[in-house]
Amino acid sequence: MLVKVYGSAVFGIEATTITIEVNIDKGIGYHLVGLPDKAVSESSYRISAALNNNAYKLPGKKIIINMAPADIRKEGASYDLSLAMGILAASNQIKSETINEYIIMGELSLDGSLQPIRGVLPMAIKAREEGFKYFILPKENAKEAAIVDNLTVLGVENILEVINHFNGDKKIEPTIVDTRAEFYKNIDFPEFDFSDVKGQESIKRCMEIAAAGGHNIILIGPPGSGKTMLAKRLPSILPPMTLHEALETTKIHSVVGKTKNNGLLYQRPFRSPHHTISNVALVGGGQYPRPGEISLSHNGVLFLDELPEFKREVLEVMRQPLEDRDVTISRAKFTVTYPCSFMLVASMNPSPSGFFNDPNSPMTSSPQEMQRYLSKISGPLLDRIDIHIEVTPVPFEKLSEERKGESSVAIRKRVTASREIQSARFEEFENVHYNAQMTVKQIRKFCKLSPESLSLLKTAMEKLNLSARAYDRILKVSRTIADLADVTDISPDHIAEAIQYRSLDRDGWLG
Repeated sequence: MLVKVYGSAVFGIEATTITIEVNIDKGIGYHLVGLPDKAVSESSYRISAALNNNAYKLPGKKIIINMAPADIRKEGASYDLSLAMGILAASNQIKSETINEYIIMGELSLDGSLQPIRGVLPMAIKAREEGFKYFILPKENAKEAAIVDNLTVLGVENILEVINHFNGDKKIEPTIVDTRAEFYKNIDFPEFDFSDVKGQESIKRCMEIAAAGGHNIILIGPPGSGKTMLAKRLPSILPPMTLHEALETTKIHSVVGKTKNNGLLYQRPFRSPHHTISNVALVGGGQYPRPGEISLSHNGVLFLDELPEFKREVLEVMRQPLEDRDVTISRAKFTVTYPCSFMLVASMNPSPSGFFNDPNSPMTSSPQEMQRYLSKISGPLLDRIDIHIEVTPVPFEKLSEERKGESSVAIRKRVTASREIQSARFEEFENVHYNAQMTVKQIRKFCKLSPESLSLLKTAMEKLNLSARAYDRILKVSRTIADLADVTDISPDHIAEAIQYRSLDRDGWLG
């Protein structure tokens, strides 16, 4: 008897429906075809043990299973449940009249219990698009799949529950999640708050500007000055994610199995990889490509602490993704593209000792040592960082103050209002949503300067020996400062403030 059961495979962050054709005929043997990998090929042992331990059996006949389309490689143990149900249906051990309405996925243990799988959200979205009514999967993944509406999600703990469901003995209760209610209930509770930060008012202002315009930022200062503390609180002042952004971000985390039973991601991601990271782990890839840290930071923040300690080649692979906001990984037989629209926040000490030019510290570094240290970061990478700011240690008087600083909620309101202005400005442009994404043509259109502002910028470029690359960056940042002030025209004050945020471009910064 021939039966068709449906599963799903994930490539990039999109799913493809897999048709599992099971034919049982006279003879003996188990033949699995359709480009399965080692884990899929080993499924017969898990299926046989799981069925035996639940009073069912693998039929002693010739079993031929084809996983179509046959030119797509099938990976992992997540097809165990779909293969098992196909075998049971083809051998008439379960009723299979409606089995074509289901997507079935799950990894079997030898006792028949189910292990969680990866990539559930893309699978659920694809199932709904292709008109499937039901999705059977491990219970731990059910909440994530239930994000998708117009699809009945059935979470199970054991293969016996699925068998009883098809035989009509006991129906599986569907998992129901009110996605919108859950989403809007959880978006306003950041883990870290700017009110915890003592002093550093100028740096907070700088972080607010970066968040409002989506600008990449680098913090330069001695150890203990608060760089990491400030960076960790940046997501708390970014505008709340839209439902579309949350779904897109959850899809990426689902592919690498980082959602588990959490369902939808409500907060913007904050990723902080160690400086020993490889370039594949950062941008994604591998023999069977997976998203890297830059894609896991999509719609959030990527924090690179101690930037000069990262390998130069690792930092250089970020140049193209920072510009294009997606990364394409090519292999001989396929190509996958992962989105990676993130804010880069980097921090570094000003010298190997960490205390360059600090008269109060016994540890000093020469200008030559500092130059070598900074040369680990290439000019093209710095070119993609809009804001450079020096962070100074907080004095004792500020640290011992009882008064709390301004909360993240208050700062976020201003940032969100600024982003709304930018969204309206760039409404006609498909891939531009905030100031940091502006092209040269858009800078010329939306960053027009008065004669006074132009004169100030010209003087600054000449007196401070600012590089040519600083010109467009200053205009972008000044546009954001103007948006925060809710004014249409860029004034000399906005230009003057933006000029302060180009420390590494300033000639003589080394002392």
